[in-house]
Amino acid sequence: MTEKTAAQWSVYLIRTASNQLYCGVTTDVERRFSEHQNSKKGAKFLKGKGPLALAWSEPVGDKKTAMRLEYKIKQLSKAQKESIVNKTLQINALL
Repeated sequence: MTEKTAAQWSVYLIRTASNQLYCGVTTDVERRFSEHQNSKKGAKFLKGKGPLALAWSEPVGDKKTAMRLEYKIKQLSKAQKESIVNKTLQINALL
């Protein structure tokens, strides 16, 4: 009998063609990025803003932590989000 393990949640930033950054959370970054690019399951914010590029992603643990971090990232300025992408701002500082 196998024990079901909790999903590993990640936070990610997607860059649009106009250099905007979109933040989201998921358990599978590759699948979710593909959905944003190719399916109706993508965020409305990203519709018609391609080509899209995955700028940054980081596993953070559980869903609660991921959603808390997503909220905090969305409150940041564009320059601060760019610091996350460039790894000059550590996400641990936001928790």
